[in-house]
Amino acid sequence: MVLVHGFGASVGHWRYTWAALSDQARVHALDLLGFGASDKPPSRLDGEVGPAGSVRYCFDLWGQQVADFCTSVVLADPAGSPGGAAPPRLVLIGNSIGGLVVLTAARLLRRQGLAPAEVVLIDCAQRTLDDKRAQLLPAWEQLSRPLVKQLVRQRWIVGPLFRLLAQPGFIRQVLKQAYPSGAHIDDDLVALLHRPSTDPGAAESFRGFVNLFNDHLGPDLLTDLSAGPSPVPVRMIWGEQDPWENPAEARRWAEQFDCIQELQVLPGVGHCPHDEAPELVNPILRDWLP
Repeated sequence: MVLVHGFGASVGHWRYTWAALSDQARVHALDLLGFGASDKPPSRLDGEVGPAGSVRYCFDLWGQQVADFCTSVVLADPAGSPGGAAPPRLVLIGNSIGGLVVLTAARLLRRQGLAPAEVVLIDCAQRTLDDKRAQLLPAWEQLSRPLVKQLVRQRWIVGPLFRLLAQPGFIRQVLKQAYPSGAHIDDDLVALLHRPSTDPGAAESFRGFVNLFNDHLGPDLLTDLSAGPSPVPVRMIWGEQDPWENPAEARRWAEQFDCIQELQVLPGVGHCPHDEAPELVNPILRDWLP
């Protein structure tokens, strides 16, 4: 099992998941490039010639990182299967943007003949600000969009903005939106989210992320995973009170795509139910393990 965090988080955001599942599966997690304890190289946007070592932060980059981790560590580990007779059954679990990352990784692995046994999405990012969804935005947002897109390319704007948003007090306010019940919003969680923001390069990964205006959307990836005689099984968990990722769209996905086996909408919780309500999420994950 491989756990992939969401925007601004890290492996520690699975603090209530590890112990609950480790007796049933080998549990791995990793920090995506630009987040947590991973390196944070300079960002290179479309049309830019970046410095040496710069990267274009995007879902293909993170999906390849996860796919490479799976092939070089998880699937190559003989301890992952009884007797080492066969590769372990791989389960990918992602929250928020981590959901899109594991869908991208699943598509890459499937092309290599290493399709995961299951993908679990927890409040997967719907990316409402992507160019491909711009026509759904209010008129004023559509009109201001070209200017906003130019402004967020500028380091002299993004740097101070990042330092403002990365303050512990602001992080706590965002958590109150993401965790509507207020459960588990503690100093450890705030520190977990704040500490990586003090690393050199943290503003660069933020710049790369906020400029992702044309990248993968969930329906495109789910279409690919639904194709062929053996769709990759996908299951979804959603907080009914998620302030950013509408559960109504998750229900539409469940009706539309053959790969989706099940959707569990959890009342009273928000964007990160695995951390806000692990007592609800962990039993579901245990039941879903193949």
